Amino acid sequence: MTQETNNLAADLWALADLLRGDFKQSQYGRVILPFALLRRLECVLESSKPAVLAEAAKVEKMAIAEEAKEKLLLRATGGLSFFNTSPMDLGTLGESGIKANLERYIQCFSNDAREIFDHFKFAEFIGLLNDANLLYKVVQKVRTMDLHPKAVSPYEMGLVFEELIRKFAESSNETAGEHFTPRDIVRLTTSLVFMEDDEALTKPGIIRTIYDPTAGTGGFLSAGMEYVHELNPQAAMRAFGQELNPESYAICKADMLIKGQDVSNIKLGNTLSNDHLYASKFDYMLSNPPFGVDWKKIEGDIADEHTLKGFDGRFGPGLPRVSDGSLLFLLHLISKLRDVKDGGSRIGIILNGSPLFTGGAGSGESEIRRHILESDLLEAIVALPTDMFYNTGIATYVWVLSNKKPAERKGKVQLINGVNLCGKMRKSLGSKRNVMDEADIATITRCFGSFEVVDAQALDKPAEPKSNRGRQAANPKPEAAKTFSSKIFATYEFGYRRITIERPLRLSWQFSNERIASLRFESGALGSAMQWIYSEYGQAQWSDDADCPHYGQLGEHHVEIRAYLKSHFADLKEKQIKDLLDANTWLAQKAVLRKARALQGEIGTAQCDDFNGYDEAIKAASKRAGTTLDAREKKQIGDAVSWKNPAAEKVIKKVHKGKAKPLYGLFAVNKDIIEYQADGELRDFENVALDPSRSVTASVEAYFIAEVQPHVPDAWIDASKRDAKDGEIGIVGYEIPFNRHFYQYQPPRPLEDIDTDLDAVSAEIMALLREVHS
Repeated sequence: MTQETNNLAADLWALADLLRGDFKQSQYGRVILPFALLRRLECVLESSKPAVLAEAAKVEKMAIAEEAKEKLLLRATGGLSFFNTSPMDLGTLGESGIKANLERYIQCFSNDAREIFDHFKFAEFIGLLNDANLLYKVVQKVRTMDLHPKAVSPYEMGLVFEELIRKFAESSNETAGEHFTPRDIVRLTTSLVFMEDDEALTKPGIIRTIYDPTAGTGGFLSAGMEYVHELNPQAAMRAFGQELNPESYAICKADMLIKGQDVSNIKLGNTLSNDHLYASKFDYMLSNPPFGVDWKKIEGDIADEHTLKGFDGRFGPGLPRVSDGSLLFLLHLISKLRDVKDGGSRIGIILNGSPLFTGGAGSGESEIRRHILESDLLEAIVALPTDMFYNTGIATYVWVLSNKKPAERKGKVQLINGVNLCGKMRKSLGSKRNVMDEADIATITRCFGSFEVVDAQALDKPAEPKSNRGRQAANPKPEAAKTFSSKIFATYEFGYRRITIERPLRLSWQFSNERIASLRFESGALGSAMQWIYSEYGQAQWSDDADCPHYGQLGEHHVEIRAYLKSHFADLKEKQIKDLLDANTWLAQKAVLRKARALQGEIGTAQCDDFNGYDEAIKAASKRAGTTLDAREKKQIGDAVSWKNPAAEKVIKKVHKGKAKPLYGLFAVNKDIIEYQADGELRDFENVALDPSRSVTASVEAYFIAEVQPHVPDAWIDASKRDAKDGEIGIVGYEIPFNRHFYQYQPPRPLEDIDTDLDAVSAEIMALLREVHS
């Protein structure tokens, strides 16, 4: 930004001196920005104003629609995209009735320009200024500023407006991050995305489109145009965007209007649920979507598009969890990529750490990463320093994607660790405490452009200031060196197969009195409540005899039982409470208890460690006892009398014919092929790295034999758990463990140093205690 434009921005922001005291600091921008825009529009229209007024006099007499009138008036502007039909200007509004005159003046603008002032809520602030007797003073100060295109070019005016937006964001930094991305991050992301397009940066008259689905105040759009303009002033950039917040949308649209862009390409609304540019594709896309914002309000729209359109829509690969919609914006951008035969596209998007690793194999997040990596769209991920944004200090990353990778990048992903490339700001802005200078940005862009591996290169950065609070260690742990590094991976190295490992169920059983007694109560949600009711009201009065007339009768105790259940078993619903008070519930359980006792009389009370003979034993005992068990009773009794025992025999599920496959759960036992029942509590999962050099089966079996079988010899692979896409064993998952790849081990302090510090602290404490006692 030149000194002239910087001075002009400062002059405009000096209007704050008039507003101070009558307006909050966070409101300054809402007055200064629309007035700056108004003056600029007025200066731009100066030469075409006579022709527009003459044409307006003719058009007003025509009985045609407003849209047709506007088109006729636009022809009289000499190529401009807006007009004003009022004979007044800021210099002729007068002091008397200035509020009404200014409002009428605004209403005479063409629709696009007028809409901007509506979203600024300019009429409301005109009223506030008038009430404070400041409106005339502000107008008189603004009207003297020369913002004519001959004095300030569209490019320079864009820089001025950007500076005003920055000041506005800083003055209300508690919410700045919602609509303004810091300029250093914008500059870095823009550099990464544009740096490989030689035509856009050198060829005169080249046309490129740029798009931001979360446009905010238009920072990324402006930066993209600014970047290309610096290197190729003859290039034409066409900006497109959509923004949800009306005020941010107004600022963005005003900025684009000042830059001479077609503002009809800037849309208002939710990009995910209502894409106003659904049929468009773009050359470059830049975005800083909100971090960790849920999309529950639009869940129905997103889910419908995913289900009904699949890969013909935007969200075919999958849906992330509702609590974080960052990856939805990434999928949206991917859907806007131009076809490679049409030149392809590039994307730069800022995300937090969650999209790198959240979600296991088969989850929506993993499937989205899988689609990106298997489609070979990801070029690089850059880790940024913390404390870079106005409203959060968390770790953030720039993802660079393209469907036109050069040959050397195909099948590869570059990870760049730039977490130490920053300096401290003199004054924090909200959560933003760090800033990247041009040298920091150049380090990253050079590394990305050269596509090279960098091994922990030491940086000339000052050490973090240490706290001087508390006792300082005599031998402190040395500070880790600040480094910069880059690594390159094949895309498949981020993938794995999650295989399911099963182990056999081992059960013992025994018809002991204690285990049978538990059948008096249901085993589910009512169990604990039934035990309390029985101990309080039933144990002393009820008999287990078949003809006991009082068993389960609780009528006279309903009130106190309900009160106790409400306070001590709050999770119970009304229907469950009614079941507890119903005698039939108790009689049904008593019947099961009596049947179990009858079986006990035939089977005995000895413990058996082979559950495979249980069914036959129960069948024979039931026949001898003359009793029958339905499926529910049989299960309840089985659950009561059995328990897991690592020393018991394995429970057989099925006997097969054919060949043994011990790796997949078919074991040869004597002359039989046995499949054992799996124990769900012992089920485990293993992640097997993808290895394209051999088959999936070979990879999975080799991993199992080396990593699982030596530790649990009776385990096997569940071959029924297969990937939905390739049908092979295991569910494919992808994650990008960025920090793991760049972790640098720091050895702990020697024990001798720690002991020395402890001795010193102990001696100091003892000395203090002696002083107290003396």
